[in-house]
Amino acid sequence: MATETTIPIAALKGRGAATRIAHRFAKDARDAFDDGWGTLQADDAAPLQTEVIFEEAKSAIVQQQSPDIYFEQSINPYRGCEHGCIYCFARPTHSYLNLSPGLDFETKIIAKRNIAQLLRAELARPRYVPQGLVIGVVTDCYQPVERELKLTRSVIEVLQEAQHAFSLITKSSGVERDMDLLAPMAAQQLAAVYVTITTLDAGLARTLEPRAASPQRRLRTIRTLAEAGVPVGVSVAPQIPFVTDDMEQVLAAAWDAGARSAFYTVLRLPWEVAPLFREWLALHLPDRAERVMARVQEMRGGKDYDSDFATRMKGSGIWAELIRQRFEKACAKLGFNRERAAADLGLFRRPALDGQASLF
Repeated sequence: MATETTIPIAALKGRGAATRIAHRFAKDARDAFDDGWGTLQADDAAPLQTEVIFEEAKSAIVQQQSPDIYFEQSINPYRGCEHGCIYCFARPTHSYLNLSPGLDFETKIIAKRNIAQLLRAELARPRYVPQGLVIGVVTDCYQPVERELKLTRSVIEVLQEAQHAFSLITKSSGVERDMDLLAPMAAQQLAAVYVTITTLDAGLARTLEPRAASPQRRLRTIRTLAEAGVPVGVSVAPQIPFVTDDMEQVLAAAWDAGARSAFYTVLRLPWEVAPLFREWLALHLPDRAERVMARVQEMRGGKDYDSDFATRMKGSGIWAELIRQRFEKACAKLGFNRERAAADLGLFRRPALDGQASLF
């Protein structure tokens, strides 16, 4: 028997997910119910507000163990992301907080307010050895709440003091605010930025990544960074069959703006991301939803997702090979990835715990 799902209109505007889907550890799943007193309509009329939840984190630097990741360490000042990208592979992490990977992930943002102090202490340890470090690999380090909280800026300030090389990845023009830190560090081969542009279609981006900067604004950010001497790369991730079909145009526009390196991944649908993405397809692209999922499963051995390290980033099969060839041919034609700016890890100096710079 067919079932009908009612999606609150307010949940669609400015949000990627349409429902507060139950997480995989939940014992019960709850749906809104009209009790006859008009409460359901009242809830639908109220726009969802973002809530910041402060956390005293236990560590700042995460050591990477995955063999398919090119860097050794990462820092993520936030958990959850207000950008609301429906495809975000990090959504299931909210399940460990007893929160929904759906709307909770993009409306309940966990801010690690002691991140800078922790980072300083970890870099000051006698046994610490500088390695490749990336900021914002799980959730965007320049999402909207960063404007007020400035946690990412505080992290960069500590790295600048320690002369520790790093790169960061973002969809936000907010990175331009910290040009006073990034440009001098880039001149010492200590900083690089990667900007994600999934598509140039502004209408698609508004539903796919509802609170991220527009594609054209991100191109302007690339140009601003490049003109300031900051090495810039572009991420055209994730590639989604029959949805993000303008990869070559994105790469060409990013090259013209000043990006000189590029990378991609294919869509990943771990745990609760799969039903959320299916829901998004049904709402926004119902005419091609089945075709999109058929191709996604073709790249994942017939499943929505396969976490095997050998294939999870790029997929497998004919369709994954086609995406790979398109990317490599476009990069070769434009000139991407011919030279890679090497980070200088030799400049590192252990920071003082009291915040005072050392003379030696």
